[in-house]
Amino acid sequence: MTLAEKQQQLIAKWRLIEDAQERLSAIVARAKKWPAPAAEECTEANRVTGCVSRVWLVGRVDEGRCHFRMDADSPLVKGLVALLCELYDDATPAEIAATEPAIIAALGLDRQLSPTRLNGLASVRRAIQTFAENTSRESPAG
Repeated sequence: MTLAEKQQQLIAKWRLIEDAQERLSAIVARAKKWPAPAAEECTEANRVTGCVSRVWLVGRVDEGRCHFRMDADSPLVKGLVALLCELYDDATPAEIAATEPAIIAALGLDRQLSPTRLNGLASVRRAIQTFAENTSRESPAG
């Protein structure tokens, strides 16, 4: 499945919850199941700058595919970051670089969030993209 297909599948899954507030609550609840970094990984080096809440993002590559663990000190932010991690998890660096997260707007979350939260999500997207780009440069296969 391509990353674009995965994004459409996630959008369809979350749209089953018709009420926007209930959908957001379910996304926040789902984040509790997303893998978090170990306590010693919650360092400034793994902190996403540009977020009002503290957000930590740790990436790794297995067999050419990126995987992410994250944590945040706000449940809402943790839910939103987990949604982005769910989208990009198991994608190649090239797919990550080429795919913008349309899921936020498609689910109407952009209308429920403050500009500050949206800017923070953009910072998380940049951190994921930077990780993928750095991974591509380090890998001879690209």
